[in-house]
Amino acid sequence: MKDRPRELNETKLAGLIDMESEFKGDLTFKGSFRIEGTFKGTINSDSLLVVGERGKVEADVKVGQLVINGEVRGTLQASERIEVHNKGRVFGTLLTPTLVVEEGAYLEATCQTKGAAGPAVASGKETGQD
Repeated sequence: MKDRPRELNETKLAGLIDMESEFKGDLTFKGSFRIEGTFKGTINSDSLLVVGERGKVEADVKVGQLVINGEVRGTLQASERIEVHNKGRVFGTLLTPTLVVEEGAYLEATCQTKGAAGPAVASGKETGQD
């Protein structure tokens, strides 16, 4: 049953930088976006960004949600959450209310989360959390 129409369905892919593709510049999008190739620059969106296993990103990122399966370097800000999956590699600074790091992920970063209990700060190398 549809109570109200949605302007944007974030489960649908709005854009893709595919393997063997390289992009340099400023990226802004609505809907979800996936990077499997190489990106350098800045990324701004209120939506979901997924960095695939073969993706390499070197950027200042400001998004709603960020899911990392590849390699990301830079300052990463998410208004909702950042997930670093087991094949993800992150180098830089992470700012988000919710941070999820799977066992096996590589994290060499300064992290800042802000939740209901107040700010919590962690830094260093992480290999996973429960």
